[in-house]
Amino acid sequence: MGLSGRSEENTSVMGGILLVLLAAAGAGAATYEVGPDRPFQSIGEVPWAALQPGDVVLIHWRPEPYREKWVLCRQGTAEEPIVVRGVASQEGELPVIDGEGARTPAPLDFWNQERGVLKIGGASVPADTMPAHILIENLEIRGGRRPNTFTDHRGVTRSYASNAAAIYVEKAAHLTIRNCVLHASGNGLFIGSVPGSPTRAVLVEGNYIYGNGNRGSLYEHNSYTEALEIVFQYNRYGPLAEGALGNNLKDRSAGLVVRYNWIEGGNRQLDLVDAGRELIYENPLYRETFVYGNILIEPAGAGNRQILHYGGDSGRTWQYRKGTLYFYNNTVVSTRTDRTTLMRLSTNDEHSDVRNNLVYATAGGRSVSLLDVNGRLDWQRNWIQPGWRVSFSRFEGLLYDRGDAVEADAPGFVDEESQDFHLTPDSTALGKGVALADAALPAHEVQRQYVRHLSSRERPEERRTDLGALGLPVPAPDAPEETDVEPHGKAARRN
Repeated sequence: MGLSGRSEENTSVMGGILLVLLAAAGAGAATYEVGPDRPFQSIGEVPWAALQPGDVVLIHWRPEPYREKWVLCRQGTAEEPIVVRGVASQEGELPVIDGEGARTPAPLDFWNQERGVLKIGGASVPADTMPAHILIENLEIRGGRRPNTFTDHRGVTRSYASNAAAIYVEKAAHLTIRNCVLHASGNGLFIGSVPGSPTRAVLVEGNYIYGNGNRGSLYEHNSYTEALEIVFQYNRYGPLAEGALGNNLKDRSAGLVVRYNWIEGGNRQLDLVDAGRELIYENPLYRETFVYGNILIEPAGAGNRQILHYGGDSGRTWQYRKGTLYFYNNTVVSTRTDRTTLMRLSTNDEHSDVRNNLVYATAGGRSVSLLDVNGRLDWQRNWIQPGWRVSFSRFEGLLYDRGDAVEADAPGFVDEESQDFHLTPDSTALGKGVALADAALPAHEVQRQYVRHLSSRERPEERRTDLGALGLPVPAPDAPEETDVEPHGKAARRN
């Protein structure tokens, strides 16, 4: 069930690529600039098959989208990564890469062209390798979905696969995807692993991922990932495409960390299920998952009533996560008019340590259950409305209730209608937190918080005991402050 696939094309279109490789041999790091009045007018003119450690490709904004698609199958180093960076307009508009009607440049020859607009993975030209130490940032990528078509490297018009992605990662190591807008595709971001060599060390930060999925289908998502060690932080996940039934963030990884994100909509906000690759599900990191500091929003009329699913969905229960989900300092808001379930744990071998969260439903506490049928849950010092249930089903798991929940009718949000979920000075969620589990310390302390949208700031020391993802609004959200992820113009300001 691994997230991969390969339909190889046994072609060898070399063209003039040998000359490019010879010219690049022995040369130092280079910068390739694409755009109006730049050395390269099209993305396809960049010598993708000859990129060296330290090379930088700058794709400048232009009024019309770039209708091009390509593969990255080269290696940088930790000190000199290969960088593909969009350069925004003066108004902050990111360059747009549109898969609809896109063309693969003739020198490149790679399989699975139908799976994405930008592919990171295997190829015949350039020679196949494990792409490594790559940074992709500041690009808006869209249009990787049916019924859109593209022209391949041979000049043949082809259709995208139903599970195509804006960014399709077949395999990679030490990959960062930052400050991109990924939308209008089957999957916004797809990361898979190949047999014997899993994708590893991935950072996904500060991206806006929304409007993906296919109408009527459960199988495509805003992001769908399987890797060894992957971190999602400071991202904004919006609702999927109209009529799409997929999840928002679906993952099958070992060493998974989801922190300081805004995740709104989807069949489930988080679907954290079993890996299909043995090197992933047998890795010790598979047994610990950390989800903290997120704002998780369940809109009225959304699909599944569960906010989070942890365990597995393949039916091969021996591959399920069978570890501990550490779920803390999240703010969960449901505007459903019917029931809301905080999480589904697939079997009684799945365990969750749940503490210091704020769980609020506009329909009131009686509309909320903690679990579905199975699972073992440690429930400690969370804010919730009175009247909540353990389960709406015949519960067969175990709830360890410490009896110290903070219960009140309203959490004291600054402005619930405008989704400002900071707390007011009279909120009952202030200063009530307890110490984190030993496994979370020190690597996964709550040190930062999400800033709407696509940024973060340090969470003040005195606010780290507040329940939920956000404490008092100090400093003010619009106060200038250096952050890990700088917002980029219109991509960051969209509502």
